[in-house]
Amino acid sequence: MPRSEHSLPSERIVVLGAGPCGLACADELRRMGHHSWTLLEAAPAPGGLASSVVDPAGFTWDLGGHVVFSHFGEFDRLMGELFGSGELLHHDRSSYIRFRDRWVPYPFQQHLHHLPAEDAEACVRDLLVACRQRGQGLPADTDFATWLQGMYGSGLVERFFEPYNCKVWATTPERMASSWVAERVAPVDADEVLAAFSGTARPGRRWGPNAAFAFPARGGTGEIWRRLAARLGSRLRSGSRVVAVDPAVRTVTLEDGDLVGFDRLVATGPLDRLVAMTVGAPDAVRDAAKQLRHTTVAMVGLGYRAPTTDERSWLYFPQRDVPFYRATNFSKYAPANVPGADTSAFSAWMTETSVLPGTRLDVRRLIGDCDQAVRRHGLVPEHAPLASAHLELIEYAYPVPTLDRDTALAAIVPWLEARGIYPRGRFGTWRYEIGNMDHAVKMGIDIARRLVNGTTEELLIPASAAMAATGGRA
Repeated sequence: MPRSEHSLPSERIVVLGAGPCGLACADELRRMGHHSWTLLEAAPAPGGLASSVVDPAGFTWDLGGHVVFSHFGEFDRLMGELFGSGELLHHDRSSYIRFRDRWVPYPFQQHLHHLPAEDAEACVRDLLVACRQRGQGLPADTDFATWLQGMYGSGLVERFFEPYNCKVWATTPERMASSWVAERVAPVDADEVLAAFSGTARPGRRWGPNAAFAFPARGGTGEIWRRLAARLGSRLRSGSRVVAVDPAVRTVTLEDGDLVGFDRLVATGPLDRLVAMTVGAPDAVRDAAKQLRHTTVAMVGLGYRAPTTDERSWLYFPQRDVPFYRATNFSKYAPANVPGADTSAFSAWMTETSVLPGTRLDVRRLIGDCDQAVRRHGLVPEHAPLASAHLELIEYAYPVPTLDRDTALAAIVPWLEARGIYPRGRFGTWRYEIGNMDHAVKMGIDIARRLVNGTTEELLIPASAAMAATGGRA
């Protein structure tokens, strides 16, 4: 790393966004003794996409599905510092997919013996064909639709993968790359699938990093970030919306006209918005930013006057007559998510519906459709009184890994970093594959260490190094 990138003790580091990445970055700067930093957050409170809210009826809701699991020691250390014994509840994942008239265990492709006979036969037949054909390998740069067909065959794609992914991404798999799938889409072994039909399959380890997870006993996911923010003091400035970034004079302009100077800027908000408000960004960079795509999610939280009896964690819904793609058993996560922590009287289901940005929602209709779907599929008794219906519209929910995403990032990120601006976090990097809370924390800590000590980021290869390694290709 060039010596010039090391931060002097007096260098001003400004962090934009008090979500997990920004908070972790500021906390690491504090921990390392670098005192010249400021954290600016547009919202009145910290947390970003990992915030929680309490509705007027007393139900706690997250902004979409979050659970605590970790790939990184830094995240584990942070959680250990913030929470004492008994303040985190621990769960084993219990997750299912609604298919026709039944519940199929997750991952769907590993439990084909639970399907109706005709569907199971079609899925297994096409899966075996795909397994034979993919022995020669799939192209590394294939689109997601082609990857799904090559991995699982038409039977599984038509019955689950295509309808479900269209609901999640509000776009078609043909428009998406496949480079992000590593920990996001479960593999399948044809021999194990066949063994399950004969009853000879050996119990396997549950797939995925969230097979066991934790959740705050009180306050929802947002409690993590409230506690972290509390130890940052007055250098965290909430209600400070940035409207312009000028890399030439190293200032950010706030909505109230105030100017904040910086030597290094860590920006954890949406990358397309960052480019749009950066003075002097060339047309090529602005055009690239306009190619980035994201989803908007309507979180409809439904609280019922009915006891929490369902033991499952979350459920997937690929069918088109259900508006949401996922329903989370939020009162099961933590009793304190319902009024009085009384799960003998209340239950809570958190639903997520993806839409294209800018979609005009009929809020009353969406809430009604979600409520009817929850009842229709037996998540609560058919006539359970509705105690609360709360909607949060998450404008930037997930960055979509489109086919041209990496090309766009290759045009944007090196230009920003050459000017001392470092986009990080879920929407700063625009990489869904490293978009979990633990990833965001790791990115925040890594960039703080890079700027202060000159160490190499472990999760995210610096854009300039990545470009050099690929000869300028995305």
